[in-house]
Amino acid sequence: MNLKQLEYFVAIAEEGQITAAARRLHISQPPLSYELAQLEQELGTQLVRRGPRGVTPTEAGRLLYERARRILAMTTATAREVSSVGRGLTGTLCLAVCDAAAGLAPGGQLAELARLSSDVALELREGSVPEVLDLVASGIAEVGVVRTPFPTQGLRARYAPAEPLVAVMPPELERGEELSVSLEQLRDVPLACSRRVAAALDRAPSCLTEDERSTCACAAAGLGVGLVPRSLLTVCDTGPCYIKTVTEKDLESRAAVIWKADRALSPLAERAVALLGELC
Repeated sequence: MNLKQLEYFVAIAEEGQITAAARRLHISQPPLSYELAQLEQELGTQLVRRGPRGVTPTEAGRLLYERARRILAMTTATAREVSSVGRGLTGTLCLAVCDAAAGLAPGGQLAELARLSSDVALELREGSVPEVLDLVASGIAEVGVVRTPFPTQGLRARYAPAEPLVAVMPPELERGEELSVSLEQLRDVPLACSRRVAAALDRAPSCLTEDERSTCACAAAGLGVGLVPRSLLTVCDTGPCYIKTVTEKDLESRAAVIWKADRALSPLAERAVALLGELC
């Protein structure tokens, strides 16, 4: 099994047709079918089911697809990192950002990277905090931006100042004082929040989201009072909603720039970490 076969199999799994995968890879169909057969023979299992309209991965094929995507991404990241070290402040930086930090990164801080050289590029990957941690741990992303709480073992981090939650309040659900509101004052209204925020509450929200930006969308649609980090408001349209600071200090969180503790950063990544600073 080699990288070429893995690339071929990923194309087959994503396209669902040998012919379409061959077009995507700019090769003819016979050698692609041959490589698939060789891969199945080597692994001793069927990887796809053939049908009149195309192919679908078997259970073994789905496992290979997920692993192959990761292997190919790590291969690309390794080549990019080695090249970047050799060339200094040039190349591509892969930055992974969690949805709860979308209002802070990449941000204007990284604009200086583009000014350093026309050979500098940024690859941005987004996901939940666990997904960002996984991207950094696997080496696919050299630098990540997450929000507390998160496990710090094996990581180095630079933390931003503590940031409060804000309540994004549809007009008909407005509660609290002019600029602030407590959770007790929100006791009688439906809440919308991410799983990360819900874990710190003493009651279940009426609208549970995977992405903090979706929380703002729920609030703007009148589904409940949204609870999000204040910085997220810079990238979300909250419509006619009122914005008030949540007074509970124990619900504050901090954004953090992270990288692997046992891995030397490339010059480009070092510069990015310095530019991101404290994300303020």
